Amino acid sequence: MLLATVLIVAIGVIVLASQDHTGGRGALSIRGADISFTLQNEAGGNTVSDGNGAQPIETILASHGANYMRVRVWVDPPAGTSDLATALTLGRRAAEAGLSIILDLHYSDSWADRTTQTTPASWAQQDAVTLQRTVEGYTRTVVTAFAEQGTPVKIVQIGNEITHGMLWPVGRIYGATGEEDWSGLTGLLTAAIAGARSASPGDAPSIMLDIDTGGDLGGTMYFFDHIVAAGIDFDLIGLTYYPFWNGSLDVLGDTLAVVAERYDRDILIAETSYPYTLVDADDEPNVLSDASALPDGERYPPSEEGQRAYYAALRATLAAVPDGRGVGFLVWEPGWLAGVGAGVDLGNAFDNLTLFDQKGRGLPALDAFSGS
Repeated sequence: MLLATVLIVAIGVIVLASQDHTGGRGALSIRGADISFTLQNEAGGNTVSDGNGAQPIETILASHGANYMRVRVWVDPPAGTSDLATALTLGRRAAEAGLSIILDLHYSDSWADRTTQTTPASWAQQDAVTLQRTVEGYTRTVVTAFAEQGTPVKIVQIGNEITHGMLWPVGRIYGATGEEDWSGLTGLLTAAIAGARSASPGDAPSIMLDIDTGGDLGGTMYFFDHIVAAGIDFDLIGLTYYPFWNGSLDVLGDTLAVVAERYDRDILIAETSYPYTLVDADDEPNVLSDASALPDGERYPPSEEGQRAYYAALRATLAAVPDGRGVGFLVWEPGWLAGVGAGVDLGNAFDNLTLFDQKGRGLPALDAFSGS
């Protein structure tokens, strides 16, 4: 009896080990999407479905195994366009669907990314010290607002694709003549992180720093070497990875392996997407319109099945990261359908990268969120 019991326990341990996020297909701990355009989509008359009529996108994603939602927040945009009120509404909906929340703070009145990090208009005249105080207070206020409505955020992303800094010019790393200054950025990061953690000191959110270098090992190391050397206290490395901009999955895998070992932190693919078609659904040229731009296009063509295969391969790439450090991925705006533009006088350049076709019907790649 004793031997039999030992064998049963041992088998149970083996089974449990095989179910963690490092084995098999990889039961990644973060499987989610940025769905910040949701209210605008709905206001524009777009709906999504998955065989049972129109449903809220968060409900569909959760039913397929998603467990996280990311939502962006701009400081002072036009009402209903990534403002705090919109984000809080989405936070409540996410929580009702059983999704945890990742808060993506752009620290801008509009889009912030590698090429654009415009300081909010109301902060633009502040010197470095004043801006740090403003950023700390603003971050605390936003994180507190989520907690007070009963939907505390699990992860706070400090800035969006801050490869070249944020809140320019104070937090800009690279000058016009090639000189570098990291002090402005690191001061702002320190302030923002303090604000996020002080908002909920008993249950502080994890802190993620995100850059757009998913397939660029040298660029990733250059950024995070400086951040670590400056003593910035963060928890999670976020990397944007779009194959048509950032290279093949093999290149991504090589990058993740080195980054995981070098910095001993978990890594999240903070944004990704893949085409299910090359057809453009509106007058805005799509960011991906040529299959030759896909580095793995022969294996994962721009088709419904090719898209599904891409996400399966991405999961396998993350599951192979040493020590289980490849914790997951976020699909960027999987329900952003044509008819809703990215801004004034702009269309949708990502309408062929969604997980729903142009009639809003769910595509096979929704299986990417499966927990097993």
